[in-house]
Amino acid sequence: MNRSEPSRWGRRVVLLLAAALALGCSKPGAAGNNEPAKTKVLKLALVTNSASDFWKIAAAGLMKYEKESKVQVDLKMPPSGTTEEQNQLLQSLSAQGYDAITVSVAAPNDQLPVLNAVAEKTKLITTDSDAPRSKRLLYIGTNNYEAGKTLGEQIVKLLPHGGKMAAFVGTLAADNASQRLKGIVDATQSHGIELIDRREDNTDRAKARSNVEDMINAHPDLKVCVGLWSYNGPAIALAIESLGKQGQVLGAVFDEETGTLLGIERGSIQVTVVQKPFQFGYLSAQWMHQLALGTAASKLPPSGVIDTGVEVVDAKNVAEFKNRLEALKRSGS
Repeated sequence: MNRSEPSRWGRRVVLLLAAALALGCSKPGAAGNNEPAKTKVLKLALVTNSASDFWKIAAAGLMKYEKESKVQVDLKMPPSGTTEEQNQLLQSLSAQGYDAITVSVAAPNDQLPVLNAVAEKTKLITTDSDAPRSKRLLYIGTNNYEAGKTLGEQIVKLLPHGGKMAAFVGTLAADNASQRLKGIVDATQSHGIELIDRREDNTDRAKARSNVEDMINAHPDLKVCVGLWSYNGPAIALAIESLGKQGQVLGAVFDEETGTLLGIERGSIQVTVVQKPFQFGYLSAQWMHQLALGTAASKLPPSGVIDTGVEVVDAKNVAEFKNRLEALKRSGS
């Protein structure tokens, strides 16, 4: 992350089994005491859905807001990316009296009771993957259905005569995954493009790659591998390259992991639809801060959604995009 203080990343990223930092708040002076009352130290946290490198970009956004506003936001990552780990993190933060929490929800339907219980105790917002049926106050991130349609339109360009595609993801229980896939199917189904299978890997990186290799070997006529989560892009690139299928099997994915951008440069990935994770981090910190202070409730959008948009990256603009991405990362250091 090009940080000038490497140890800070280790301090900020708190895994499931790490002890939570007890921030507390200072009590004002007693009546008659001439010492001024001390301002309460706010406790804010962003809980991810995995330990993916995707969240390092969001962390840069968090840190940029921290520098501007002199607050601290803890970034907490479930080590294995399971729903159970995320639930434990959310319940722990709530019990510790955190003033506001942002979460990328792993399985919104299954987690509804936990999310609502947390929302009763703190200001809860979502980012990256929403839980629209929960009592969260705000969703900051991508309209994942529209993002899926955007990638679907790119797949139509890649397969003007139609063909078979397969989709790969951590879990389709996540709102972002299911909405992206729906958008892709809706954009491609009238163009002779068939979704023949979908494979989940439960955030297991080795399985993410082997799923792709198995699918390519089982379907010699497969034309496109679609990666729905950030780490699926590098997994698809490596699988295609290891099987010598560059140019025969195409890659259409999401997000800007290093392996994905290298795959575009090497020709094993044709296109990626990138989100705005830096904005996820920055805006989440900003809204949590304001909600915790009680200054943002009247400013919440009626829709309950802030759509940060997407961008298409391919061989034509990958070099320029990488330069912009590095500049964003540096801005948070």
